[in-house]
Amino acid sequence: MLVRTGFTIAFDTFGPTPMNLLLNVRPERQGDLVTAEVVTFDPPVPAHQHIDAFGNVGTRIVAPGGRITMAADFTIADHGTPDDQAPEARQIPVQDVPDDVLVFLLGSRYCDTDKLSQTAWSLFGGAPEGWARVQAIVDFAHTRLRFDYQQADATRTAFDGYTQRVGVCRDFAHLAITLCRCMNIPARYATGYLGDIGVPKDPAPMDFSAWFEVYLHGPEGPRWYTFDARHNRPRIGRIVMARGRDATDCALTTSFGTAQLIQFDVHTDAVHDTQDALAQAA
Repeated sequence: MLVRTGFTIAFDTFGPTPMNLLLNVRPERQGDLVTAEVVTFDPPVPAHQHIDAFGNVGTRIVAPGGRITMAADFTIADHGTPDDQAPEARQIPVQDVPDDVLVFLLGSRYCDTDKLSQTAWSLFGGAPEGWARVQAIVDFAHTRLRFDYQQADATRTAFDGYTQRVGVCRDFAHLAITLCRCMNIPARYATGYLGDIGVPKDPAPMDFSAWFEVYLHGPEGPRWYTFDARHNRPRIGRIVMARGRDATDCALTTSFGTAQLIQFDVHTDAVHDTQDALAQAA
């Protein structure tokens, strides 16, 4: 299947403001692009791309002051099937976790494992290891938190979400990631596009989405598997833009100075005809 997606984001800045952006799809998905993924800036500014420590495509700019608008509109191919399921996947002993995965067992800015370790073991210590334990954690986070976009809080940690019992998609992910790490299951944060494909359309405005991935030993060996604590069901058409320890590593826009968000529009739609997709993107 084909997915047409993109965004328009505008900020007002008050003088030259350096910004770091994670607005491109991950390198492993760039081979699926049907049309070019070009991020445009109005007014035009020099842009420098780099690959960060987690393999995300970063773009550095200096907003000149005043309003700056960044936008993209492209079509990408997707396998069109739901997230992989592997109920037989087993947990990997900590001593056998690869060196580059070890960091995803540790606490981080929004994943305060020290505050939830005792809770995690009391809740999930008796659950079967592996996939079943992860699913039990997802089920818990899904019901523990109430989704409320009006109560988004950029400073809310996993422990805060656990106690406040409310949040947005990033809070669902942070809570589940933290509980997994407390149970010695490597877990990492992921964010990107997720449209209403194969599910009833959400009447709320489209946004970027957050989910998480866990490292388990499945039928084909050790690998990362996708879980979604907010929706708690396999979904079609995830297009990952960034991965990291938590939302700190995956912030899609970071400004080093005051930048007031003025416009934020995201679109993600399935397009079933190749010629139509190409014509729309042209």
